[in-house]
Amino acid sequence: MTVKPKVLVMGAGLVGLPMAKDLIKDHEFEVSIADINPDRLLLAKSFNINTYNHDLTQFNPDDDWCSGFEYYINAVPGAMGFEVLKKLIRKGKPVVDIAFYPENPLALNESAIQYGSCVICDMGVAPGMSHLLCGYASEQLDKINNILIYVGGLPSERTQPWEYKAVFSPADVIEEYTRPARLIEYGRLVEKPALTDIEQLHFEGIGTLEAFNSDGLRSLITSLKADFMAEKTLRYPGHAAKVKLLRDSGFLSDKPIEDDPAGRSPLSLTQQVLFKNWLLQAGEADFTVMRIIVEGIHAQKGLMRYTYELFDQYDSESETHSMARTTGYAATSALRLIHAGLWNKPGIHFPETIGQSEKAVRFMLEKLSLRGIFYEESIQLLT
Repeated sequence: MTVKPKVLVMGAGLVGLPMAKDLIKDHEFEVSIADINPDRLLLAKSFNINTYNHDLTQFNPDDDWCSGFEYYINAVPGAMGFEVLKKLIRKGKPVVDIAFYPENPLALNESAIQYGSCVICDMGVAPGMSHLLCGYASEQLDKINNILIYVGGLPSERTQPWEYKAVFSPADVIEEYTRPARLIEYGRLVEKPALTDIEQLHFEGIGTLEAFNSDGLRSLITSLKADFMAEKTLRYPGHAAKVKLLRDSGFLSDKPIEDDPAGRSPLSLTQQVLFKNWLLQAGEADFTVMRIIVEGIHAQKGLMRYTYELFDQYDSESETHSMARTTGYAATSALRLIHAGLWNKPGIHFPETIGQSEKAVRFMLEKLSLRGIFYEESIQLLT
């Protein structure tokens, strides 16, 4: 009997569980999942996924329950993602990471090399496939002029007042609205408040969406050299103004409220209200839209533009949200990339580095297309 490689998914949330289901679907792997939420674990068990009930903020990587696995996926909320990755690296096994924490994962590079752990970080849809395709397009050019990434996950049904539902951790969404956005302008790093530089874009089959600055470039800021570079979040028109009003009025502040005996912050109270309205419920349809534009100069061909378009919708058959599909299946494709021996060097790796390998890019796109996720490529000669 063939022994299946074992995979442990850390986190059984909106993305973690669909990843585990994808990995077990074709009987390639023996899959386990760990979480502290008993309801999520009960659901995982119904799909024949092994479960471990543990507080992942406190787990010990030397414990027996999390040992004996060939691969790990880090799918915990961003607030705890860096510490979980730090512990997983000590296992000396490959890790695919989609936790999207604010810390720089390169701080763990020496540790990953020391323990022999191949880590692919930020391997979701954006960051993730956005960066991989930027890396691929940039590799085809001799000089990069502009890199623009527009991306959003939205509910199919527009419900007032927010016309938004969180397709991943709502706390991480709030972070997008409060963390300053880092951009490249004229080849230099600049910071701007999130929700700024609003522009309107048209998308076939969707209509008009608004785009605003968010801090999604992450590793691209240092890994690729371009004159201009920005990542913008897409929402239904008017959403940014509403959130900006909350932020500028102090409702998103994490400083304790003066004279509050419980020491609560405005943010903690706002979260209690918003999260009830923003939580994407099971069966609620959503879609993911992304547009990537890379412009630059090819020594022989001149000025060129590479464009990638993604439009994906809720899968009613498997009852899987689009953001879970586009994020989770990018991560499981990366795990399969490692398993196929196409990427296994110890250390911290970002998707744009993988994008420099055409073989790896085609592998990733093929695996995603088999799951109904398609990136349309357009190459234009501008001169």
